[in-house]
Amino acid sequence: MKWETVIGLEVHTQLATKSKIFSGSSTAFGAAPNTQASAVDIALPGVLPVLNKGAVECAIKFGLAIGATLNRVNVFDRKNYFYPDLPKGYQISQLAKPIVEGGALRIQVGDSEKVVHLTRAHLEEDAGKSLHEDFHGMTGIDLNRAGTPLLEIVSEPEMRSSAEAVAYARALHTLVTWIGICDGNMQEGSFRVDANVSVRPAGQKEFGTRREIKNLNSFRFLQQAIDYEVRWQIETLEDGGRIEQATVLFDPDRGETRMMRSKEEAHDYRYFPDPDLLPVRLDEPWIEAVRAALPELPEAMRARFISDYSATPEQASIATSSLAFAKYFESAALHAADVDSELVGKIVNRMFSPEEKELAAGFIARDVARARIKLTCNWLTGELLAWLNKAETAIENCPIPSRSLAQLAIRIEDGTLSGKLAKQVFEGLWEGAGEVDAIIEARGLKQMSDSGELEKIVDEVLAANPKSVEEFRAGKDKAFNALVGQVMKASRGKANPAQVNDLLKTKLQ
Repeated sequence: MKWETVIGLEVHTQLATKSKIFSGSSTAFGAAPNTQASAVDIALPGVLPVLNKGAVECAIKFGLAIGATLNRVNVFDRKNYFYPDLPKGYQISQLAKPIVEGGALRIQVGDSEKVVHLTRAHLEEDAGKSLHEDFHGMTGIDLNRAGTPLLEIVSEPEMRSSAEAVAYARALHTLVTWIGICDGNMQEGSFRVDANVSVRPAGQKEFGTRREIKNLNSFRFLQQAIDYEVRWQIETLEDGGRIEQATVLFDPDRGETRMMRSKEEAHDYRYFPDPDLLPVRLDEPWIEAVRAALPELPEAMRARFISDYSATPEQASIATSSLAFAKYFESAALHAADVDSELVGKIVNRMFSPEEKELAAGFIARDVARARIKLTCNWLTGELLAWLNKAETAIENCPIPSRSLAQLAIRIEDGTLSGKLAKQVFEGLWEGAGEVDAIIEARGLKQMSDSGELEKIVDEVLAANPKSVEEFRAGKDKAFNALVGQVMKASRGKANPAQVNDLLKTKLQ
């Protein structure tokens, strides 16, 4: 039997406010246990919650960014359950009237695009944290996190593989950090994912029984957990067993999920409107002010990078993986597009009549700019990204300024550097050895441009490799590549590969 996977994600996004959602306590990470828990956070008798306006504004930003419906009147509810790190015995959340409903997010999965629709996004407070490692036979409770503002973002069950789920989670992570409502730090718990996973026979409309995998704090764990859970559910069903709805945890050390508790339904929590909090009313001037302050969004910027800078969809997707990366990308592209008017003038004077010069200059400048931008895009999403990943650092900490990366592309395009020599210059830039031209000069990396000197090297290589010459003339193409390699070696990598090819072909005819 063929099976289809059904996945929906619930993402808890910690909002980037300085104080908690219903108290003035700090939300800073890393404080000593229970030093950032006020009377409201620990639920002393008689205290009353006061809503943080900044948290509401974060939710408005998100709703606008995904094209959702903002409920002009939304209500807070009490979600009742007992847990040691929930002092009140209930969590303040939203059920019947959440602040955000609907909306959609476009994701890139390999070469294809998909739109994932959202069910809702609602405001709520976080619980505290139970600590087990440092207490033998006991549990410690840290209430610093209690009351931290969260936006829980719930998708429709429209994802059909772990790859789609990870692509959606990444796109959501990019968006919430892009618009500044979350710092996105998964290690600190600022962005936590719960995955609802079920399987059903291919072609069946009804959903299978789902199991919820709780608190996944990395994209790698999200993929591993879903893949394991899908295999487990399919094997269980094919062996004649049945799936029971449950909440499970993922053990990354063993690579498997394990039962935590049977899954509760909404009625188990006995929701009712919180009598201490008035309904939240959003007026149009406030919404429009938030809309006006939003930056250009990732999807719009991706489309612009493709149209304005001829980036491929994959390059545009990489470039918009974060707002900082997008700014670096655009800065580098604009530096690359700043074409040298003296260079264009030389080309025009050499090739065109006086009547054609003005028109020709415009076309040449455009084509030169496009070539340089394309090279810059290739280096940014190729070599630079690889070095950042190797160094395990973000673009914000990149030691190479965007203008230097553009200058490197310019020196490749104008023939000063070959691709191989450019990699040596790139390494110098990364090490902080100076600007592009200074590194080229100091390390003697300028590509050979003297045709007479190159011709001499080619003649010497042909004379020293008669067997390869004979094999090439006998129809063996590999012999030609061997000769090219010898010329590049003799020139210490400084020969222009295109010139080498042309000279060899001419002399071997």
